[in-house]
Amino acid sequence: MSELNIDVGPGFRVYYTERNGEIIVLLAGGDKSSQPQDIKQAIALAKGLEEQSNMAKTISVAAGTQAKAKTKTVPYDVSEQLRTPEEMAAYLDAWLVEAPDDAAGIARALGDIARAKGMSQVARDAGLSRESLYKALSENGNPSFATVLKVAKALGVQLHAEAA
Repeated sequence: MSELNIDVGPGFRVYYTERNGEIIVLLAGGDKSSQPQDIKQAIALAKGLEEQSNMAKTISVAAGTQAKAKTKTVPYDVSEQLRTPEEMAAYLDAWLVEAPDDAAGIARALGDIARAKGMSQVARDAGLSRESLYKALSENGNPSFATVLKVAKALGVQLHAEAA
């Protein structure tokens, strides 16, 4: 198991392993405060992966075949990883710094944070309907700047400017 540090805001960690030339992401971890718990969870995931691999090998040998074990994947939802206001602000700041020209990406980032906080509550706080908020912050949404400002305020984050 290996750890990748992402030096943005409070710093984030991704735990991964390599199997047969493939990189397998085990856990998109939190910041330094959750590191010991994240490491334990990633180790448990790596052990489970190893046990599944060994079981698949045993089954294929017993059956006399060399069938590849199927990998089950699940969609990754970043909103499940945004637990604190600091993580939410760091996530939005990373989008603003790394992709300042990607208006759709920044809107999606606001949507990720809104889902993490609860879309209904954010919509109420922003004075918008939940449906219009989902639409504005969706992949194909195109929110007005007024909507972006309302949502940012409802999320408790601030947009900052500095000289380029």
